[in-house]
Amino acid sequence: MNLGRGINFGNALDALDGGPRLPLEHRYFDAVAAAGFDTVRLPARWSAHAAAAPPYTVDPAFFRRVDAGVAAALDRGLQVVLNVHHYSELCAAPEEHRPRFLALWRQIAVHYAGHDNRLCFELLNEPRDALTADRWNTLLAEALAVVRDACPERTVIVGAAEMNSPDALPALAVPDDDHLVATVHYYAPFAFTHQNAGWVPGAERWLGRGWGGPADEDAVRDDLARVAEWGRDRGLPVFLGEFGAFSAAGMASRARWTAFVRTEAERLGLSWAYWEFGTDFGAFDPELAAWREPLRRALLGR
Repeated sequence: MNLGRGINFGNALDALDGGPRLPLEHRYFDAVAAAGFDTVRLPARWSAHAAAAPPYTVDPAFFRRVDAGVAAALDRGLQVVLNVHHYSELCAAPEEHRPRFLALWRQIAVHYAGHDNRLCFELLNEPRDALTADRWNTLLAEALAVVRDACPERTVIVGAAEMNSPDALPALAVPDDDHLVATVHYYAPFAFTHQNAGWVPGAERWLGRGWGGPADEDAVRDDLARVAEWGRDRGLPVFLGEFGAFSAAGMASRARWTAFVRTEAERLGLSWAYWEFGTDFGAFDPELAAWREPLRRALLGR
C-alpha cells in the first residue's frame, strides 16, 4: 500500500488532558483533500476510553467519534491510518497491560472488519520505556495475530521500539506477513524541532536555533538513507509517520527543514505524514481557516 503524502490530525482523538485540542470538523478534511494530500493519520487514545477490567470494553461513544473521522476521510477519497496512541501505561508496565492492549485491538479489528481497505491500522505509536525491543517484538506479533483473525488482508503498520526511532529499526523483528508497512518518526535535530516545547525539560535553552546549510542537509540525507536501505533490504515499504518542527522555531527554518525532509523522503521512495495539521506544529491555522503557506508549500511543493 502506498500511503503517499499525508498529514496527522494530532491532538484530536488522542488529545491529552490540558493539552491542545483539535475538533474533527469536516471542513478540515475538505482542506486536506483540496490541498492534494493522499492520507490522514488519525492518532486515537483508545486506552482513555476503555474499561480497566476485562473484557476492557471500548466506550461506544468513542467508537462513534472515531467512526466519524474515518468516514470523513474516506468519503473525500483519502486513505486513513488509525493507530493506538498515548498508551503510556502499556509502555510503563507491558505485562500488566498486555491483555488490555490485545483486547483493544480485537475490538478495533472486528469493528472495522468490513471497511474499505484504504483504512489501515498502526499497532502502537512510539513504544518505549519498559516496552523494550524484545518485549515489543513479542507483543507486536501477538497483536498482529489478533488483527489478522478479523482482517486478514488489511494493511498493518509496525514500528520499532525507542519511540519509532530510525536508529532502533535493526532491532525490529518483522513478522512474516504480506500486508505490512514499517514506520519511523523523524525529529532530528531534536534541539531544532522541539525548541521551547513545554513537555521537554530545558527546551527553552534551544530557542533561536535555525536550520540549514550543507552539514544540516547531509545529516538528514544520511539518516533517511539508512531508513530506506533497511526497507529495501527487507522488501518492506516504509512510512515516515511523523516529522515536524514546533511552532517556536522560526518559520523560515521550519519551512526549509520540512521541505528538505519531505523531498528526501520522496526521493528515497518513502511515504510520509507531517506532524501535524492544526495545533502546536500545525501547517494549518484554524483561526484563519487557512494554510500556513510556507509549510503548505514545503509539504506539497507548489
